[in-house]
Amino acid sequence: MQRPEAWPRPHPGEGAAAAPAGGPAPPARGREPAGLRLQEPSLYTIKAVFILDNDGHRLLAKYYDDTFPSMKEQMAFEKNVFNKTSRTDSEIAFFGGMTIVYKSSIDLFLYVVGSSYENELMLMSVLTCLFESLNHVLRQGPGFSWPWEGSRAVSAFRKNVEKRWLLENMDGAFLVLDEIVDGGVILESDPQQVIQKVNFRADDSGLTEHSVAQVLQSAKEQIKWSLLK
Repeated sequence: MQRPEAWPRPHPGEGAAAAPAGGPAPPARGREPAGLRLQEPSLYTIKAVFILDNDGHRLLAKYYDDTFPSMKEQMAFEKNVFNKTSRTDSEIAFFGGMTIVYKSSIDLFLYVVGSSYENELMLMSVLTCLFESLNHVLRQGPGFSWPWEGSRAVSAFRKNVEKRWLLENMDGAFLVLDEIVDGGVILESDPQQVIQKVNFRADDSGLTEHSVAQVLQSAKEQIKWSLLK
């Protein structure tokens, strides 16, 4: 019985895969399966953020890509997510190839949606920042008010986020969200920084009454198209 011919060692300066003419070629290295390839890092980590009431109806929502291009698809997705999460104690769900983190507060459910390979801790930091930023506004008491709300905002202060407050202060809620996520990119995860930036936008000496009205009109346009019951 003959011993199989061993591959000769390459001479200095030759590649390790080199083989003499007529000799057996070294086995080809198989291509790495596509499923094992690492996803390229991206700043666009958030697919959607939405808040539902305890009946699963939309109160606030923003989608940052075309995964659900139509309002009908968005509403169906939100309803399915609500049915899957509203009766569980977990804070993370995997649904439809996406990672979803969520939190309940009195009569609200807050959701942050990312892709299936997104870091859950990063998504949770966005959710926590949104929740605590809204709560921070409520804890300010009579000494704090949204400049465009006047005394009406004071009567809406509570110790936690609830549907009534959210509906009465939807403009401010959208501004808070816009300071946290912009176009799917996470801008801020520190609620203190978020509140400071929101206050700065409203109190900046260069922000005229007309420009405040423009900001609110933009927010109201978003509400017009995203609030459906």
